[in-house]
Amino acid sequence: MKILTTNIKLSNQSDIHIYESRGGYKSAAKAMNLPAETIVEEVKASGLRGRGGAGFPTGIKWGFVPKNQDLPTYLVMNADESEPGTFKDKLLLEQDPHLCLEGLIIAAKALNVHLAIIYIRGEYAYGATVMQKAIKQAYLAGYLGEKIFKSKYALDVILHRGAGAYICGEETALLNSIEGKRGQPRLKPPFPAVSGLYGCPTIINNVETLANLPWIIEHSGSSYAKIGTAKSTGTKLISVSGNVSQPGVYEVELGYPVLDFIQNECRGIANGKKLKAVIPGGSSVAVLRADELNNLKLDYESLLAAGSMLGSGGMIVLDETIDMVEVCANLQNFYAYESCGQCTPCREGGHWVEKLCRKLVNGTGTRKDLDLVQSVCSGIAGKTICPFGDALVSPTLSFIKKFPEEFEKKIFRIKTYVR
Repeated sequence: MKILTTNIKLSNQSDIHIYESRGGYKSAAKAMNLPAETIVEEVKASGLRGRGGAGFPTGIKWGFVPKNQDLPTYLVMNADESEPGTFKDKLLLEQDPHLCLEGLIIAAKALNVHLAIIYIRGEYAYGATVMQKAIKQAYLAGYLGEKIFKSKYALDVILHRGAGAYICGEETALLNSIEGKRGQPRLKPPFPAVSGLYGCPTIINNVETLANLPWIIEHSGSSYAKIGTAKSTGTKLISVSGNVSQPGVYEVELGYPVLDFIQNECRGIANGKKLKAVIPGGSSVAVLRADELNNLKLDYESLLAAGSMLGSGGMIVLDETIDMVEVCANLQNFYAYESCGQCTPCREGGHWVEKLCRKLVNGTGTRKDLDLVQSVCSGIAGKTICPFGDALVSPTLSFIKKFPEEFEKKIFRIKTYVR
């Protein structure tokens, strides 16, 4: 079942006339004639969950916007895709920008939004160029601006480029960045749906989340809910990297067995090696050993029950040749560097954990260092303003737990010589 990638490989899909010739913008035009409540109910009926990582039901999230309030409501498309191992939004932004834009228009109508912002990762220069061109074409076609689709509805869209900070993928840090402040997370509550951009109600949705809306409006929420599993409906884009024969972005129905996915879609492990482990949802989730993947499915509930998460769908596959201590240290280098510095546990603890992991990799770490890694992690998890601290800790502790023998081998032992 293909919902998001049907036209990805077709030529000139980023051109508005080609997009329209393949049925593009019909759902947005249909949405203009629907009451906002009807659109929201369709999204709720679909069971669509946020595709950015948290997996929170989209329709319920929309329902948090206060009713009968005088402040404007804003909508932000979160295209700050910075999670290591994740590059599925990049594909949509570059290859099918009008699909993303049409989803944004539908969400705006549902939320009575008249100004929407696309916040795109600073490193996605090409994606930003493609999306800016799509926005210009949509304005010229009458799909953005005043009286869009010949209705009485007005909607403006602004493209805002980030400056390379991973933390700006966190929604409140993203809002601070748009406002011209330092990209640091805010304390919650209040949540953005109540008090977000410039203190106004704001909904932040991931690119992939919004790109599902045209299909839902065209075919109905109930039709979407029949795809996937009962609680994890629809399809999911999975970014696959690592030791597979065919890495890339794949769209699959939620509930697809993990091992079947690796074998059938990714053509198995590269170079005839054996599968050792999988990080299923981007670098911030717990690693799973190969023997934990039997009968495990790609959906939110199954992976959570297995002790990990589907997250953003950034699957990193590791074969038998990979040094897991080295992988752990490499991830810690990323998190230590990307801390915004606002919270002491992340700012100090991240570098501390990285230093200790690097000692273990170099063969100079002791038993005390390994114990200290776990102790420092316990002082970070759950003690920061945003989930960054948990994202730092979760993979670290899982590597130590799942591959203790590899960490044991790295411990430096003082040898004693008897004359």
